[in-house]
Amino acid sequence: MNRRSFIISLAGLGFAAGASRIALAVEGGAGIQAVIAITQVFGNGQRLTALALDYGTEIDTDGLSALAFIVADRTVTRVYANTTADLSAEGRNGRFVIVELSPEDAAAPAYIQVKRDVVHKPAKASVVQAEAVKTVSGDEIAANGTAVANTAQKNLIVDEFKPLVYTDPASGKTLAYNLFIPRDYDPAKRYPLVNFMHDAGVTSTEVDRTLVQGLGAVIWADPAEQAKRPCFVVAPQFPEQFVNDQSEDSPYLDLVVGLVNSVAAEYSIDPNRLYTTGQSGGGMLSIAINIKHPDLFAASFLVACQWAPELCKPLASDKMWVVVSAGDVKAYPGQNAIMEVLEAEGAKVSRAEWNGRATPAELSAAAAELEKTGGTPILYAHFATGTVHLAGQEDNPGSNHVNTWRIAYQIEHIRDWLFRQTKA
Repeated sequence: MNRRSFIISLAGLGFAAGASRIALAVEGGAGIQAVIAITQVFGNGQRLTALALDYGTEIDTDGLSALAFIVADRTVTRVYANTTADLSAEGRNGRFVIVELSPEDAAAPAYIQVKRDVVHKPAKASVVQAEAVKTVSGDEIAANGTAVANTAQKNLIVDEFKPLVYTDPASGKTLAYNLFIPRDYDPAKRYPLVNFMHDAGVTSTEVDRTLVQGLGAVIWADPAEQAKRPCFVVAPQFPEQFVNDQSEDSPYLDLVVGLVNSVAAEYSIDPNRLYTTGQSGGGMLSIAINIKHPDLFAASFLVACQWAPELCKPLASDKMWVVVSAGDVKAYPGQNAIMEVLEAEGAKVSRAEWNGRATPAELSAAAAELEKTGGTPILYAHFATGTVHLAGQEDNPGSNHVNTWRIAYQIEHIRDWLFRQTKA
């Protein structure tokens, strides 16, 4: 069969009047006109989770089946029509057919981090329409064995961040960063700001690398999160090493401080509700900033990080929530030593051990209990040994380190706690 468009009239073949027509899905006619890959970011990175198939004509959502589409090396979980190339809880008649895919598929990741090695790749997939698809007008677009690959990519939440560059007015040094502005930003209101800083494994000149590596930056911009806790999000992208294991910082410390102050001055942001969070090196830089600029941030959420304990004495009066894994041979003993120093300085610390395999809801409840029973400005939780590594992954210091932030940023109560802290 050549790839031209034609319609077979069922009436002409002796079918009853008013029966559906069949339009063959071929190039230049009825059928899939374009495919858009849709990605989402999870605790372990960006994944291709859906395809939006543009048919150019309204599709009847009630007539769609998950069996109607085959995606190579992927598991189709749900199929429905929509008016836009977006995910939806409910289907509606529209020109797009949304083919949702399992994020657990081996071929799902568009971002992979193994220890300190990172792979970031475009999201690619090919789809075959294996069964007829019914249009709203009553036509049927016949099955077609031709695989159609996506030619565009839509990154949920990630695409809403603005890639920008901060230039220090004194030194002229620059720092690339990503900025999220609340969707319904009202200059008449005052908003909190969250500064997220990535780990060393995400060091790159690609400004969006920090957005796709995990939830540290994007979780705060999630629509459900913004509905409860609207805020600005700043996510710097460091092009080179910015701290080291000898507890030495770099000129990037002052660049981050200048960046946060610059954004806070440009928009309607509450100076008493600036927060910092970071994983591994990003958490270390948060500690260093808090030591050098104790009045900048109202509170900190520190994940899988450490610093020289003797340098941390100024943090005794800080508000912070610290999460590490017991199998992390640097962060766990490092934070234990820091807590001892802070307590010697008069700080009150509440501690807990959590099961890293618990659900986010269970961990959130555990965090609420720790805050309630502890009632201290410093809360310190660690995931129990052997509870954080993924299935099929070796349980070693590296996996314990990187999986700490895979879990930690999903704990809603810690996010809620952070936003309740203020300098005033």
